[in-house]
Amino acid sequence: MAVLTTPNAATPNAATPNAVAPSAATPSVEEPPDSAARHRLTVLTGLAALSLDAMASVAYGPEAIVLVLAAAGAHGLGFTLPVTLAIAGLLAVLVASYRQVIAAFPDGGGSYAVAKAHLGRRASLVAAASLVLDYVLNVAVAVTAGVAALTSAFPALYGERLWICLAVLVLITAVNLRGIVDSARVFIVPTAIFIGAILVLIVVGLFREAPVSTAASSGHASVLADNATAVGTLLLLKAFAAGCSALTGVEALANAVPSFRAPAARRAMRAETALGVLLGGMLIGLSALISRFGLQPVEGVTVLAQLADASLGHNWAFYGVQFATMVLLALSANTSFGGLPVLLKLLARDNYLPHVFGLKVDRQVHRHGVVWLAAVSAALLVFSGGDTNTLVPLFAIGVFVGFTIAQTGMVLHWRGERGPRRAGKALLNGLGALLAGVCAVVVTATKFHDGAWLIVIAVPLLVALFEHVHRTYGRIGERLGIGRIPEPPRRQRSLVLVPVSSLTRLTSEALTAAVSLGDEVRAVTVCHADEEDRVTTEALERDWALWNPGVDLVRLPSERRTLGRPITAYVRALVAAEPGARVTVLIAETEPERRWQRLLQNQRGAVLAHAVRRDTDAVICRLRFRMAP
Repeated sequence: MAVLTTPNAATPNAATPNAVAPSAATPSVEEPPDSAARHRLTVLTGLAALSLDAMASVAYGPEAIVLVLAAAGAHGLGFTLPVTLAIAGLLAVLVASYRQVIAAFPDGGGSYAVAKAHLGRRASLVAAASLVLDYVLNVAVAVTAGVAALTSAFPALYGERLWICLAVLVLITAVNLRGIVDSARVFIVPTAIFIGAILVLIVVGLFREAPVSTAASSGHASVLADNATAVGTLLLLKAFAAGCSALTGVEALANAVPSFRAPAARRAMRAETALGVLLGGMLIGLSALISRFGLQPVEGVTVLAQLADASLGHNWAFYGVQFATMVLLALSANTSFGGLPVLLKLLARDNYLPHVFGLKVDRQVHRHGVVWLAAVSAALLVFSGGDTNTLVPLFAIGVFVGFTIAQTGMVLHWRGERGPRRAGKALLNGLGALLAGVCAVVVTATKFHDGAWLIVIAVPLLVALFEHVHRTYGRIGERLGIGRIPEPPRRQRSLVLVPVSSLTRLTSEALTAAVSLGDEVRAVTVCHADEEDRVTTEALERDWALWNPGVDLVRLPSERRTLGRPITAYVRALVAAEPGARVTVLIAETEPERRWQRLLQNQRGAVLAHAVRRDTDAVICRLRFRMAP
């Protein structure tokens, strides 16, 4: 049998219709290019839609460093700025590397695309599973952290934090269902306010001679270790790994390159550079203030709140910074809504997820990916009870695994390229792979007993799920003969069965469709043993004879009150009597005028279709007729 040479011929895609040759008589239904461009991102909207996770991480990144170094007392806190500078160096490496990833893989996918091209299928699935988990956890952590800031300001709301979390999630999901550009426009203002507030805080703090007040001097208990002066390598490594939580979200722009306006790769690279400059500047500035003010971590007050208090004073500016931080933390979940649906689309395209994730609706939205992300995130919120500390130990591990795989793959990428600077680029990616790998190991080891073991189990399970879906699509493709020229069509005798229970306008519409489909049409009705049903059936037969539609009505007796078994038994008898005939069961249903009216339907069609599909090989044709008023 001849083999087709069309792309992706060996794999099925239920979302792709059969190809039809273009015709001059066929009108174009493609969306105008300018209309499609309106639903894509610019550099500014790309930062607002896809970098909120990274931007908001300055609220907890420096604090993570300080909390680890506090174990070594005041001497340990003196290493806050050097550790932050090391993280900023890693950030620069990652930004430079992901600019290269964007240029080399303009279709998006980030570490998944890199691993697929250079490290093999299994490594790409590990990267994809890590990213999926990281994106989902980012939504849950971002929402709970934002709500935690709200309940800290208004303690009376603490008991309702779960419902507030779910309400915020619903709001973000609704905005993203309107399109990624619409969501970006909504988030531009809070993003700009937050960045402006942090930069003002840093500039004022650097030029202020002394802090107005600090939490440590206001009665709050310090968590600084007493009489600790030794700072070991392991402690610095833990502080470095903890602070690297501020790097989550750096890869989101590389994952969602197709969401940008043309030239998409160039715009995404500019957005990546802007993100690196802003994030690095804020991290270094905040750490410099921590060292300058001699800040100590205290219970009940965040490090960022102490810095705002010390730099700006305990006034309206302080509350403005806190409010901006609260809003951006809650909205930073939008990074996942921008990046994950694109990743799911790529996995669906490669047959590792159901093809429905690759579908786009109006406004260029991967609606199924958005809804799936919201549903899983809601489950995590319910599981954690809206508590950030339950989710944080699971966070950031996946992103380091993705970093490591992406950097390693780019090293191999440069080995196959030709150019004067490929050795330097490969060295840069190799350094990034080493640093990211160390972070992945350290974070996993230090947080293993706090819940990181769940990620260690979840990643292989997700990879197994991807593999199972891929094998299933492979079997479907083999049975359908996708990629091979099929046998020529041949005419077969066609017999259409139309189940009826009464004589209505729907019955007439169903028989009209049936006589257009088959050589022979038979109407069938199930008659049960009780007297009431027997009388009803006899009345139907009399009315049928008076109507005389030219189609025989066959009574199917049933001792039990079942609908599907008598019809499936009749279908099997027909197939046995005429082996070459094609039997079609046409199930007619009405299309309600309003959606809520579907609740009023008896669902007989669904029950019958299930029985025929389960017990026979007959073709099922469910026709929905919209009744005109």
